[in-house]
Parts: sequence; structure tokens; C-alpha cells
Amino acid sequence: MIGVIDTDGACAEWAFPAEPGAVRTARHAVRGALHDWGLESVGDVTVLLVSELVTNSLRYASGPIGVRLEWRNPAARGYEGPAALLVEVSDPLPDPPREKVAAPDDEGGRGLHLVAVSAQRWGTRHKKSGKTVWFELALPGE
Repeated sequence: MIGVIDTDGACAEWAFPAEPGAVRTARHAVRGALHDWGLESVGDVTVLLVSELVTNSLRYASGPIGVRLEWRNPAARGYEGPAALLVEVSDPLPDPPREKVAAPDDEGGRGLHLVAVSAQRWGTRHKKSGKTVWFELALPGE
């Protein structure tokens, strides 16, 4: 069962159970929010990176997986800076993920590398219970 936490204005947030269908459901929710905001130009890369991070969480976590999008729009009141999309994926595990170099025949190990080469910025932070992996994408033409 998906838990919609918030989908108002320039922020959308969901909680997904740590079940195999979470990745597909997260992709669908993210693509829908980006469509609603008119940000289809970053839809494919955002969905790819969310898929990778939710898959990582699903592989290691047993609790809920949170996904949060924030459209940082200079036209919005109170925001200064370039237009960007902030994406956060949270889970209850405290250990931060580590970027590694995958061999050509490895089946995994490319998720964080994809995030690192696709996002303008990315990182991790500890929460009260778990961690958040975040990335920021520049929004072309804004």
C-alpha cells in the first residue's frame, strides 16, 4: 500500500512498503508529479535515478521507503537560486551507501555511479531513524 504524504504545490512525498512492486510504483508516482509540474524534460533521468535508489533501499531495508520531490522554482515566493529538482529517497537503515566501481559483468553496483554522473549535486544525510540519499537536477530552460 502506497502512502501519499503530500502532493501540494512544489513538493510531493510518498512512503512505499519494502516490497518488490515499490520500484514500479515509485516510478509511476514520480513521473505523474513531474508531468503535473510540466517538468517532463527531466522525467526520464529522474525516474531512472529514483529506480536505482529505491532498488538499493529495497535490497537492504525492511521498513518503509520514502521518496520526496521538491521543485525549487525561482518564480516561487521565498526561493532564491537556480531552478532545480531536489529528489530524496529515505529508508530506515543508518549506513550510508557507498559508490563502487562495478566490473563489466557485475549485475549490480552502478546505482550510485549513475546518480553521481547524472546529478549536479548529490549526497547522504543521517536522520533520526535511518538515512536519506538525495540528488539535485538542474532544470533546463528555467
